[in-house]
Amino acid sequence: MRTPLLLTTLSLALAASMPAFAQQPLADAPPPPRLERLEEGEAPAVTIPGGGQPERSITEKREQGRVTEVEVRTGRSTYVVKPLNPAGSALPGDTQSNTNRAAQFKVKEFDLSKPEDLKPQPQPQTQQAPAVPPPAK
Repeated sequence: MRTPLLLTTLSLALAASMPAFAQQPLADAPPPPRLERLEEGEAPAVTIPGGGQPERSITEKREQGRVTEVEVRTGRSTYVVKPLNPAGSALPGDTQSNTNRAAQFKVKEFDLSKPEDLKPQPQPQTQQAPAVPPPAK
């Protein structure tokens, strides 16, 4: 019985003396450095190309009142979002009926309607000196 009473008394004595140690001033701390006010400089003369508002357009395709596809164009980026229609008897909340579907970004588009641009252009021929064969040993 005396051991818990002794430990309690010792812990209370330490807890009471802690604020006294915390209030003692530090020995000769240097003063903080003086702050100087800086002059405001000129604004940089930099222009950012294409800094205007990017063109934004959203196109929705509907069939029988339901949205089947949404195409979003922002600047140079174009992506298509389609809803995920669960197959079979999947109910909302099932593992098979995940309603999230990733956006499909258009990376590169080719215009195949202009075949005349695909013809090789004749290159001007330049005169080159004939290559000298290596000496025989």
